[in-house]
Amino acid sequence: MKSVRIKGYGSTGDVIEIDQNTPAPNDPSEGKVLVKVKAAGVNPTDWKISEGYMQQIMPIEFPATLGWDFSGTVEKAGAGLSDIKQGDEVYGQAAAVFGGSGTFAEMALANADNIAQKPKTLSHEEAAGLPTVGVTAWQALVDIIGLSKGQKILIHGGAGGVGSIAIQLAKYLGAYVATTVGEKDKQFVKGLGADEIIDYKTQTFEDLLSHDYNAVLDTVGGETYTRSFKILKRGTEIIVSTLEQPNQELMEKFGVKAIFVFSQVNRERLTKLAQWVDENNVRVNVDKTFPLDDAAKALDHQRVAHPRGKVVLAI
Repeated sequence: MKSVRIKGYGSTGDVIEIDQNTPAPNDPSEGKVLVKVKAAGVNPTDWKISEGYMQQIMPIEFPATLGWDFSGTVEKAGAGLSDIKQGDEVYGQAAAVFGGSGTFAEMALANADNIAQKPKTLSHEEAAGLPTVGVTAWQALVDIIGLSKGQKILIHGGAGGVGSIAIQLAKYLGAYVATTVGEKDKQFVKGLGADEIIDYKTQTFEDLLSHDYNAVLDTVGGETYTRSFKILKRGTEIIVSTLEQPNQELMEKFGVKAIFVFSQVNRERLTKLAQWVDENNVRVNVDKTFPLDDAAKALDHQRVAHPRGKVVLAI
């Protein structure tokens, strides 16, 4: 089968290889599922793994097939999986670092707990862009923050993969949503439901927003993260970041809680996410679709273009 593999760490153009003769995954053992991949979502983690930035926390064995997220159909389910059958349309993760075989391939082996029935209202390309960013937004807003009606949240990077889902989820939960984006993305996030939109290049969010926010979801990091503490109400308020570890000094200074969120995709969260998407016509914006042969270009686009929503490989 065809797959996108790396045989070592390095810059994208140097290490990405299209392998036309990758051995197909073996028949699934108990608790695993073999899927025919229709589309694979591209995440920042993919190019970071390829370039070696994550080798200390996520070591991989070479050659390795890249890719975490996918949407496709079940070819065969392992023993004991009566609720998953051949032909089912599913989505989820099959990352090599979590016991899968990688999703930038025509076939993938996944842990059954990392997949669920695909949202019926989404195409395979849209569904492939949802697992990591959708679960991250769900964990942050529902599981960690417990966002509720009438609360105020600032979402940094509202046009990105996590941010664009988080805006829609926050509005569904009844919150007032402010977000930071570039000028070109203002209309896009307005269409997602954002109440207040700040151009991060020309405006200073902590000067424009009232300092009574209940929560911040940070997908940008750095100075943006540290400045965000200023807008939170002192007490039980919270900042959740996908990039920054909690800063104890800032937590004590501003009297707020800080948490780092790492996406933990499982069937329960994927099922809830799919149900919410189908019931509320949630949009998954696919910024650009590439063929599998252009995986290197897709990774470069994800890295440098600040895509609006998701980058996807069509397989």
